[in-house]
Amino acid sequence: MALNNTYDARLLAQETTVGAGVQLLLLALLGTAIGMGPAGWLTGLAFAIATWAVLTRALRRSQPRSFGPANRVTLGRAILVGGVTALVADSFQSSPPVTLLVGLTAVALILDGVDGKVARRTGTSSALGARFDMEVDAFLILVLSVYVAMSLGPWVLLIGTMRYAFVAAARVLPWLNAALPPSMARKTVAALQGIVLLVAGAGILPHAVTVGAVLLALTLLVWSFGRDITWLWSRGDRRPADYVSPSSLPVPARSEG
Repeated sequence: MALNNTYDARLLAQETTVGAGVQLLLLALLGTAIGMGPAGWLTGLAFAIATWAVLTRALRRSQPRSFGPANRVTLGRAILVGGVTALVADSFQSSPPVTLLVGLTAVALILDGVDGKVARRTGTSSALGARFDMEVDAFLILVLSVYVAMSLGPWVLLIGTMRYAFVAAARVLPWLNAALPPSMARKTVAALQGIVLLVAGAGILPHAVTVGAVLLALTLLVWSFGRDITWLWSRGDRRPADYVSPSSLPVPARSEG
């Protein structure tokens, strides 16, 4: 049994190492193609190292039998998000190739609808996979909001930071950790954020229309979070923040994807 566990650990380590290697290869290709500056390189490298470290730690804690095809799709999405992150960081020094930025983002958003289906069809759904998918989604929205905020204003950052604000609040208010019922409206609003930010970043619409679309997306996101928080408040256990329940979830159950 120990031999099998050792083999599985090594196999999982190989998966994450290959992912980190592909991330570095993508950064090298981007750097060669556009002459990426230090900001883009350093940010991309930091993303690659952080993703490898966090994913490796999560795998050691959950100890799955295998990495699984769905997680490979999500890892591919994370690699694309790493490329987008590097391009956005580089855009603070020089204008990035919008076509390349939009292309990487579009593929990452399209694959968002693939990993879940793969997990269900292969019977490999897991809490780790769901969390991995959620974190990749949230970070992509954060990066896109940073990019769009450079042209529309800092208020756009509310879209990217809202989920992280919810996570921070849940550490102080344990009742926010309760599981939420499935909601197609929540999934639709979450998906809309990425699409709207992608279109806004592409700059294909008139400025006034772009501002209106992003403002509408933000309004819907506030409504979605507000609705869920109200539901949790009405059913939650609002004991003091220092109270720790043995059955409490270790991570917030609120998902944008």
